[in-house]
Amino acid sequence: MNPLFCLSKFLEPQAKKKLSNEFSFFIRIAQPKDINSITEVLTNSFYSCQGIMGYVRPFLRLGIYEDLRNRIRSKTEHYLCLVAMVVENTESTRDVSNTRKQDLVGTVEIDVRSRGGMDVLLFNSWQLDNLDNFEYAYLSNLAVDANYRKLGVAQKLLSYCEHKVLGWGFCELYLHVLEN
Repeated sequence: MNPLFCLSKFLEPQAKKKLSNEFSFFIRIAQPKDINSITEVLTNSFYSCQGIMGYVRPFLRLGIYEDLRNRIRSKTEHYLCLVAMVVENTESTRDVSNTRKQDLVGTVEIDVRSRGGMDVLLFNSWQLDNLDNFEYAYLSNLAVDANYRKLGVAQKLLSYCEHKVLGWGFCELYLHVLEN
């Protein structure tokens, strides 16, 4: 695989509409075997391959891979890396365990963070009264493959996250968004 490769395919709106009828998505917890695919989605989503970035990108990709591998292996109580898988809609794929081809097309990570440092800037003044033991659910690395955007993949990932953090006892999620 060429580390400098950058996805450049863009689907027309009609193709995306057709694609959404032919495929469905399901969310599951990431497994170590997914790390390469997750790294690809993250690298393609957050880093350009234009200009000097084309040369730096393999190092960024390696850093993402290693960080992700360590987080997935860590077995922290309140950490999850989720992936969105796409499967072709056919009569034989109603049960996703029977599908032959499943592609990873999106990812998000959830963890619990404690107050400290610049994290205070995330909160309103009324939330700062009792922050001694303040913990909050935080989303990071929400990314969807460019060919599967605007099909509801991120929405499904976020819905799963919301359900999960409610189970952890949190009623809010925080996400820092960078300008694209």
